Amino acid sequence: MGMFEIYFHDSLVGRSALEFGDPPMGVAFGRFIATDSYRHIRLECRTNHADQSVLALRVKTPGGVQVKCAGVAILDGSTDSDGDDSELVEVAVLGVEFPPYGELFPEHVIAYEERFKLG
Repeated sequence: MGMFEIYFHDSLVGRSALEFGDPPMGVAFGRFIATDSYRHIRLECRTNHADQSVLALRVKTPGGVQVKCAGVAILDGSTDSDGDDSELVEVAVLGVEFPPYGELFPEHVIAYEERFKLG
């Protein structure tokens, strides 16, 4: 699957493969790859991990369809002002309902089910 796009208003602020997930919780997350526009919200994302609802971040599928979810948060733990420690920045998409979650992230569902198979 391709990269999901993260938006602040109409500005593309970053992308992520959303390579990890918790299907029962409806959560998908992954490494955040910032665009130049991220600089406008970076301070908020670095200093406020508790409630970023004021940013009203949105996520779109690789095909450009907005994902219905409870919220999106960018957890920026970087300390380098140049962004050289970007591996410390993660995006989380919260509260994606089922069945859309399973359609968007089938690999997360398969991995979850594999953990509970009786062997």
